[in-house]
This record gives sequence, C-alpha cells and structure tokens, in this order.
Amino acid sequence: MPRLQEKYRKEVIPALRERLEKSNDLAVPRLEKVVISMGVGEAIQDSKKLDEAVTHLTTLSGQKPQVTRARHSVAGFKLRDGMPIGCRVTLRRQRMWEFLDRLISLALPRVRDFRGLNPRSFDGRGNFSLGLTEQLVFPEIDPDSVGNVQGMNITVVTTAQTDDEGRELLRELGMPFQKQDQD
Repeated sequence: MPRLQEKYRKEVIPALRERLEKSNDLAVPRLEKVVISMGVGEAIQDSKKLDEAVTHLTTLSGQKPQVTRARHSVAGFKLRDGMPIGCRVTLRRQRMWEFLDRLISLALPRVRDFRGLNPRSFDGRGNFSLGLTEQLVFPEIDPDSVGNVQGMNITVVTTAQTDDEGRELLRELGMPFQKQDQD
C-alpha cells in the first residue's frame, strides 16, 4: 500500500470525521483521480517536442498518456482541426497515491521561490488544480534529456461536496498551502 494512502486511512479519515462531523467513514471526502496534462503548442511546427512531452509524462506517471488533438482550426496559429497539440494522463488507485506523494514530498519543495499553493484554486466542487512551469522539478526526469522545458497542469479530483471539504482533505494529506491571514 502506498505511504500516502496508509496515512489517509489511519490518520486523515479519523481527523476529517471529527472536524467535518461525518457519522461514517464513507462520508469523508476521498481522492478519486489525478489528471496531468501538458499543452505543447510548439508541436504544430515540430512533432518531436510532443514526443518528448509524451516520454516525460510516461516517466512521471508510469502509464502511457493520451495525445490530445485540436478541436477547432485557428488560422492565426496555423492550427488545423485534429492536429496533435498536447497529452494527458489520468491516474487512479495506487499510481494516483504514489504520484501525489512524490508531488508533495519531492517536487513541490524543489520549485524555485515556492511559497505555498494558492488555497483558492478550487473549482467550487472540491477539486484542486495547480500548474507547474517545468517538468524538471521531478527527480525522475533527467535534466540532460530535456530539450524543451515544458509546464504541466495537475488536477486533483475529490469526492468533496464543497471547496472547504476538499481543502481540509488536501491539507491533512500534506499539501503545502499558503497561510491565509486570519481576521
């Protein structure tokens, strides 16, 4: 069992049951999935940049990403409908827990000038999104193999009903949020 999942079962569920006043372990918010996506706009001119992004995302996630394609043609960007412009991967179960543990304990502390994640980056339904400017913060990525520094978006989907429940869940799991000024 992944380390973060064990922490969730032994420490987070009892703490959230008490704090959120839930009568049942199954009523406590939990993680559903983590979606990692990379938009590679330069793939229009050079398809090797998309291949590099797919390789890095495969290394980070442990599974093969899906290549995303343009939905509309945009003449100003020389983009045609159906052209490959990015990749994404959806992690569930054990891979999700392992990736989230690496993100919290290894990658986020390596971000330059990191002062914490924005605690307001929730979507209204308890799901949290964050963006990283480069894939080099993950220790699995070999800096010598990186020809194109690429950012990524990470979305953590939870079963929380509100943003406050989702924030409490992620805070208990160790997500480093910025400190909010209290009134």
